[in-house]
Amino acid sequence: MTAIDDNLAYEQSSGSGLQNHLGYRLVEWSENHAVVELDIQDHHRNRVGILHGGVLTTLMDTASGYAVCYCPVPGNLRKTVTLTLTTNFVGMGKAGTVRVVGKKQGGGRKIVFTEATAYNADGDVIGTATGTFKYQRGSDDPNGVPRDA
Repeated sequence: MTAIDDNLAYEQSSGSGLQNHLGYRLVEWSENHAVVELDIQDHHRNRVGILHGGVLTTLMDTASGYAVCYCPVPGNLRKTVTLTLTTNFVGMGKAGTVRVVGKKQGGGRKIVFTEATAYNADGDVIGTATGTFKYQRGSDDPNGVPRDA
């Protein structure tokens, strides 16, 4: 197994309460890249029957955060907090699987920038987001060196 496989398997088995409640899953994870998917259920829809914008925002935030938290060093953890997330709703999801691709766009040692694109089951773009994230104190950088700020 590779570090990517090990880290993905660990994260898939250690989901958060929100992840368990909403039912999204991390399906791809590597340096600067993450993909999150969700099978739309009735409780994900708003009152007009489409995927709720808050759920979609959560997925874009999650994919973006994962995109900058991957660490290839086994056992090292990288954690971030979201500083800003700007979202754009450009389409809708009604049924099937929503797929969100998050990517790191740049940044430095402490602050990093992301973008995320959400696709409906037909492959149409339904949302985009740009984000700013800050590494939490004690998170390891890609070389395994703990961050101190």
